[in-house]
Parts: sequence; C-alpha cells; structure tokens
Amino acid sequence: MSASTLAALDAPLLVLRVFSAEFAHLPAPTLGISAIVPDLLELSFHDDLAGFEAWRAALGFAPESVGYHEQSGGRTRVLTAQTGYAGAQVRLLGYAEIPARDGGRSRQGAGR
Repeated sequence: MSASTLAALDAPLLVLRVFSAEFAHLPAPTLGISAIVPDLLELSFHDDLAGFEAWRAALGFAPESVGYHEQSGGRTRVLTAQTGYAGAQVRLLGYAEIPARDGGRSRQGAGR
C-alpha cells in the first residue's frame, strides 16, 4: 500500500515524535519514512553498532531477537530487529564493516 497524503504517514511520524521526547539522549539514527510503506519508521546506524545496541536496549528488544546477516560479499554485517510501537512498525538496522580476518587490510580494501 502506498500513501497518497502526508496524513497517511501519521503512525511513524507520531512514533518519531515520541522517540524524540523519550529517547533524546540516545545516538541519532538515520531516519527512514516512506510513502511506499506508510506504517514503517526505520532507524539505521552505519558503522555504529553501539548506537544500534543503545536503541535495541531502549526499545526492549531481547538480544536473541536480533537478526544477523552479511552483505557486500561478506564485508558488511547487518543487524535487524522490528516491532510494533504506537501503531507503527519500527525497524532497527545496524551496519558495520567486518574486519579482515588476517589482521591486514579490510576485505573491502584488499582488491585495491
């Protein structure tokens, strides 16, 4: 379902207002609200798994509920968690480079 008006985004915007009041002390995420998925608020952290962890704890996600996968040919770890909150879905995403296993250059720089 796609939103046709700004009012259709009320749920994630309300959650964002609540979060700005309740969690103002937490690290600032990259925010995502889209008319394509109008009930979703996405909070993402790039190269900041500590920020992801702070929000995970604040939102009450159990550590075992966090999903893990790798992307970019195994160079990037991705943590995910999602729950309903005040009428919206809240998705938490954390991205971080995976250090090279041999202690040398990262896998990302290995081909340069």
